[in-house]
Amino acid sequence: MCCTYRELQRWWDSSSQLALVLRFRKYIFIRQLLVFLTAMTEQEKLRIDKYLWAIRLFKTRSLATDACKAGRVKLHGQNLKPSAIVKVGEVYQVSKGIEKKIIEVVELLYNRVESKIAVTKYKDLTPVEETHAFKSVFHAPSLQRDRGTGRPTKKDRRETDDLIGGMFEE
Repeated sequence: MCCTYRELQRWWDSSSQLALVLRFRKYIFIRQLLVFLTAMTEQEKLRIDKYLWAIRLFKTRSLATDACKAGRVKLHGQNLKPSAIVKVGEVYQVSKGIEKKIIEVVELLYNRVESKIAVTKYKDLTPVEETHAFKSVFHAPSLQRDRGTGRPTKKDRRETDDLIGGMFEE
């Protein structure tokens, strides 16, 4: 392979023009092949913050980055930086508010797509109990007293405290 102007000039002087063209084409082909392979390996690398944004776990990429920095995205129990590389088959734990998800990467997704497609790119391994616990918080009973009933008694206050304490303990 030639790579400098002087080597090309040496080839020109020592060989026929046809041999030079063949050698130069071979050089161009190998160079293009190397550029292509380098671009492919760069394309295969995907950051965790971009992946979480692309599969629609977070509304913006900056929210996904902040979650990684805050330690709410974990791999095997260890916090991840936003620049961590995603690999197919890895299982991540993602905490988003009171919602906790366990996801397994099925396929890499480089750009944000519609939710129907995004759901197919990961497998949700979150236990059913945790999912129902999340939904039950939003369906908790209302703790409002009727208007005009007056100040709660000590017994009413204890019942309210027991109810609230039971809702948030697991």
